[in-house]
Amino acid sequence: MTTLTDTDILDQLASYDTCAISDALDFLDRPGAVHGVRPLWDCDKIVGRARTVSVVPRAESETGTSHLATEAIATAEPGDIMVMANHGRLDVSCWGDIVTHAARRRGISGVVIDGACRDIGASTALGFPVYGRAVVPISARGRIVQQSYNEPVDFAGVRVAAGDYILADACGVTFIPPDLIVEVLRLGALIVERERQMIEAVQGGASVVDVMHDSQFAAIVK
Repeated sequence: MTTLTDTDILDQLASYDTCAISDALDFLDRPGAVHGVRPLWDCDKIVGRARTVSVVPRAESETGTSHLATEAIATAEPGDIMVMANHGRLDVSCWGDIVTHAARRRGISGVVIDGACRDIGASTALGFPVYGRAVVPISARGRIVQQSYNEPVDFAGVRVAAGDYILADACGVTFIPPDLIVEVLRLGALIVERERQMIEAVQGGASVVDVMHDSQFAAIVK
């Protein structure tokens, strides 16, 4: 059996879209695709490994904390993707232009945010992909703080650990644990091929009722 390198895995993952990966995870009965998190500008698909940051409301007594994500950025590897877990909050930004510049310089591939960001113009100008729920001008300072980094987080109902694989595109964001990635890639290939055959059948005049029957999807992995 050929052992896939991390580069091989990322290259193969990048060849799919999030729909195929979501379907593969469905076949495994595992969560991984989230809803409501989309590109916040017309940015590229991103693929990489997770670098997690947990964000919580600031307590009245807290002072002098490190700014959000700075430690995670400083220790990230090129190609990593920042994962900002802010529990879907839309009233305050947890990502802005200075950390975008720092992340770009570090070689980070992008950021996915369960919440809001600001300074989207800077991200656009730098070509730095940002996925999230909203854009707001309101600063994090005095409102939210970093709880931890590179620890497991809850991201829109999916448990994400540092090092998990991420694929994000125009349809959304998917997370794949390392122990599932080879099987997800295998299923993804089967799904893509079967869907190609189904489209070909419809274009050839076959009834869409027959082509889209649930049994046809079940047959993908048989």
